[in-house]
Amino acid sequence: MSQDINQLLDWKPNTRLAAMPTVSAEDHLYGMRHFAVGVTVITARDGDARAGLTATAVCSVTADPPRLVVFVNKNVMASEVILNSGALCVNVLAGEQEEVAKVFAGMIKEVHGDARFQYGAWRELVTGAPSLDGALANFDCRVIKVFDESTHHAFLCEVLATCERNDGEALIYLNGAFRRIPQ
Repeated sequence: MSQDINQLLDWKPNTRLAAMPTVSAEDHLYGMRHFAVGVTVITARDGDARAGLTATAVCSVTADPPRLVVFVNKNVMASEVILNSGALCVNVLAGEQEEVAKVFAGMIKEVHGDARFQYGAWRELVTGAPSLDGALANFDCRVIKVFDESTHHAFLCEVLATCERNDGEALIYLNGAFRRIPQ
């Protein structure tokens, strides 16, 4: 069984540090507001069910093999769709796609569920997960491991297909607002 666990089981945390309290959630969130990050929409499809969410918690893990980690709140529909399908697409948004980011973040209150996909043009690459046309980059992925991290699932993914464009501004999130960064 331990061969299936990809963790250093013999590693021990620093006991002095482990006994210290963490900062409050409020302090953590305030500090993270100053961390400029690219904006993505994570999408998935399971049969006829499509779901997506705006996310900034996406990170490249390795280039060889090509892997990403994507953190998704357990309480959103997309988490269940990703778990059921075993696939997701990371759509890295361009500056002109701020409205798509707001829709998938739930900032436009009257737009819910599948109606979110009326914003932007969507297609599929190889997994069946929706891929946003005009995104700066799309990473179509299979999920290879799922980690239970408090309020979120951490999906370790292998990239099966990519698309990119070589123009346009990047959409980032900083200090509670969307911003555009020229290339």
